Amino acid sequence: MENIAVLVLAAGKSSRMHTPKQLLKIGNKSLLEIVLEKALAVSSPPIYCVLGANATIIQQEIATKNVVYIINENYQEGLSTSIVSGITYLEKNQPNLEGVFILLGDQPAIEIAYLKNLVALFSEHKKKIIASNYQKKNGVPAIFPKEFFAELLLLKGDFGAKEFLKENSKRIISSDFKSTLIDLDTKEDYEKYLSHLK
Repeated sequence: MENIAVLVLAAGKSSRMHTPKQLLKIGNKSLLEIVLEKALAVSSPPIYCVLGANATIIQQEIATKNVVYIINENYQEGLSTSIVSGITYLEKNQPNLEGVFILLGDQPAIEIAYLKNLVALFSEHKKKIIASNYQKKNGVPAIFPKEFFAELLLLKGDFGAKEFLKENSKRIISSDFKSTLIDLDTKEDYEKYLSHLK
């Protein structure tokens, strides 16, 4: 794989789920374990995971190896703080990276082949952001070249990367590889996903 760090964002307090969604079971694994294992399938270890709410409980319950946890103390201020926490840590500890591959910890349906496709695109276009296409909007999973790190560190609020991607639309290549880009935000989302698996 290219010299990219995989950063899984899983710091939210799951307010709409009313329980730490990172630990919801899908089969015999938790939601976060499924995402972490898919991340490990496309990256040489370690991968990085940003935690915030319920961080201690989550770390105790997750069995996945080769994961470095980054604790976001400011998680209540929004998704952007998890990106800032992750990039800050990586700049300090992995100064030679070419980019960061940001994934969400609540997208268990995403295919490994899709993630590998994004990495392959980055290897061809290392100065471009490689983003996922949500019906004409760009979002994560996305790979950001190192030259964007300084701008990502200025993110504020609960917008995450979507606003940033919107502002930088001319510097993006999006994959036309089809994948299941669903977030599990509510109990209804979770139950619908489980019934879809049966």
